[in-house]
Amino acid sequence: MSDRLFIFDTTLRDGEQVPGCQLNTVEKIQVAKQLEALGVDVIEAGFPISSPGDFNSVREISKAVTWPTICALTRAVEKDIDVAVDSLKYAKRKRIHTGIGTSDSHIKYKFNSNREEIIERAVAAVKYARKFVDDVEFYAEDAGRTDNEYLARVVEAVIKAGATVVNIPDTTGYCLPSEYGEKIKYLCDHVAGIENAIISTHCHNDLGMATANTLSGVLNGARQVEVTINGIGERAGNTSLEEIAMILKCHKGIGIDTNINTTKICPTSRMVSSLMNMPVQPNKAIVGRNAFAHSSGIHQDGVLKNVETYEIMNPKDVGLDDNAIVLTARSGRAALKYRMGVLGIKIDNEEKIDKIYKEFLKLADQKKEVTDDDILVLAGADRADTRAVSLDYLQVTTGKGFKSVASIGLDISGQKFEEAATGNGPVDAAVKALKKVIQKKMVLKEYTVQAITKGSDDLGKVHVQVEYDGNLYYGFGANTDIVTASVEAYIDCINKFRIK
Repeated sequence: MSDRLFIFDTTLRDGEQVPGCQLNTVEKIQVAKQLEALGVDVIEAGFPISSPGDFNSVREISKAVTWPTICALTRAVEKDIDVAVDSLKYAKRKRIHTGIGTSDSHIKYKFNSNREEIIERAVAAVKYARKFVDDVEFYAEDAGRTDNEYLARVVEAVIKAGATVVNIPDTTGYCLPSEYGEKIKYLCDHVAGIENAIISTHCHNDLGMATANTLSGVLNGARQVEVTINGIGERAGNTSLEEIAMILKCHKGIGIDTNINTTKICPTSRMVSSLMNMPVQPNKAIVGRNAFAHSSGIHQDGVLKNVETYEIMNPKDVGLDDNAIVLTARSGRAALKYRMGVLGIKIDNEEKIDKIYKEFLKLADQKKEVTDDDILVLAGADRADTRAVSLDYLQVTTGKGFKSVASIGLDISGQKFEEAATGNGPVDAAVKALKKVIQKKMVLKEYTVQAITKGSDDLGKVHVQVEYDGNLYYGFGANTDIVTASVEAYIDCINKFRIK
């Protein structure tokens, strides 16, 4: 019989900490429901004490999902735990995830403390959390750089205090796979009572080894992995859920199973990418658009003769349907609604569906075929309906040998404004015209353009980072015209700092 590996998804906590990827509560619920359909065992829904928004999201997610355990993060502080308990009030299965740094660096510089006091604080936090819930997970932050003997002392103490799961994070992504695996094995061999708790991995990708370290941890005794969709997370990201799930599916000889419905992987990946405005790199394992593409003549010849020559996975196993309905300008609302459902988009409001369908028809008139990524962008467009600033029109004249000229019309809380400007290129001209209307000192810090797919008529995504009044704001725009997408991304930023 195969061993069972528990999948702990932290997309909505660690993943959502990425600058520019913040979700509102409605969007978090949408992702949480998709994670439930995917089959994750634990959803880390947030850090409740960090903000009223995070608290509310944990509470509402607790109401919205049925069988996964809902987890709330805390520090080893009683007030944090009290707030987490309150946020989990409606969860059917609840877990408090508390902990403290254990490396000498954290003990000395972060806590100005000593090893014995850290153990005391860790034990006190676990005992306090156990007063409220039966399922308590303890994290030893920076365990990757904590010496194994001391780490074993900490782990033994918190298990004795009542921890049901012990998380061993490689917080800085520093460990080599062999080192991380040896750390897990050392704990299995040297901690009294280790059989009373599940060891969990939580690996970061700073050196590109998050998945390798996680797998090494599993092979050495860990039975929970902490992962995110698309590997998003702090800095270089976390271990990718899809990579671990498919490694175990492809290497059945390992003898470890998960509850993941792998056919939901690609729809979930696209949903998270769209809602968080976080592009998936084309060569990303499992979910990148090139993951099942073959351009080499030798590879193409082999695949045509037998697909197994160059493909170790069936695309359908990760949710890529070769027989997907093709959406065009002749497709009806039913086909659009069906495809949104396949992609994990659940919209019951018929008025919203009508709006999306109208935008779909406009886009379909410009393109031969509307892709899944296009649909995800369209489905997210209604998020802009209540924004104070919106684009009425944009006209740009450009060409070789003369300056670009842009005319813009904006609707600001029902009032109409128009301006024109010249610039060094169409985007520069359009943004200058926009700034003439807004009249606020904004500094562009980052500008990124991404083509969703490869056709010249497809939607392009623009991500911008704008500094205003000492704060950074992230904006996103998508359009078949990259100049319009750029202006929409700027407007997205403007709406954010107008309501702050």
